[in-house]
Amino acid sequence: MKIKFFIPRWGNRHLSWADFTLKAKEAGYAGVEANLPVDEIEQEEMFEQLQLNDLSWIGQHFETATPNFEEHLQQYEVRLKALVNAKPLFINSQTGKDYFSFEQNSRLIELAAKISEEVGVAIYHETHRGKFSFCTTATASYLQKYPDLQLTADFSHWCCVAESYLQDQQEILNLAIERTAHFHCRVGYPGGPQVNNPTAPEWKEALDFHLQWWDVIVNRHLVENATTLTITCEFGPYPYMPQFPFSQKDVSDLWNVNLFMKNLLEKRYSAII
Repeated sequence: MKIKFFIPRWGNRHLSWADFTLKAKEAGYAGVEANLPVDEIEQEEMFEQLQLNDLSWIGQHFETATPNFEEHLQQYEVRLKALVNAKPLFINSQTGKDYFSFEQNSRLIELAAKISEEVGVAIYHETHRGKFSFCTTATASYLQKYPDLQLTADFSHWCCVAESYLQDQQEILNLAIERTAHFHCRVGYPGGPQVNNPTAPEWKEALDFHLQWWDVIVNRHLVENATTLTITCEFGPYPYMPQFPFSQKDVSDLWNVNLFMKNLLEKRYSAII
């Protein structure tokens, strides 16, 4: 099985696409996870630089935010169709709202499944605060209703919501892991979705919990004879990355933190890669 590491555009928007993709290529990433720019000139630049640097693209959806459900549904459809038409490797979608009803979020999930089937581009739904998948119990209901529902696992969000390392929710966590097709290797903790630096010894407990979950995901894909598993190193900028007061300087270097995660997992799974 091949494990491919991706870097998000999020947190790197200060770089041009040319500089960003070259830096990603030189760091050993296989590709980029990013939303589709609305501006056509930027779209052309993005695809040109991805091709030039031989990088794959995971499409990302997060923009649909209107609280009016019918408007939200229409906007979600427009954005997903634009993404699938651009032919990403697959789409990672932050879907729905935690305040939408179960039936409303179900309509969004069903719409995504319909679009995915029509075009042949997989759509995975990220475990994310504020979305239908904001916590373990809410997500479990949808996983039980939709046997084909696949997740992008970002368990850092669930640590934050549950204010724990999910020790008392193992059964639901196992279900989510069984449905995980892609994951984000960000480390959360009971007080937030991102530790300030995963290399620091005080965050070893947090890192170890996440490593245990990721190991199970990797081993499951291996047992199921998957050809490829994708991982995005997705530590993010402020407000995810804490800043020093007054100076507003980041506590840790974001690029180096994500690179540490990539190198750590590459070494950990070297026998597979």
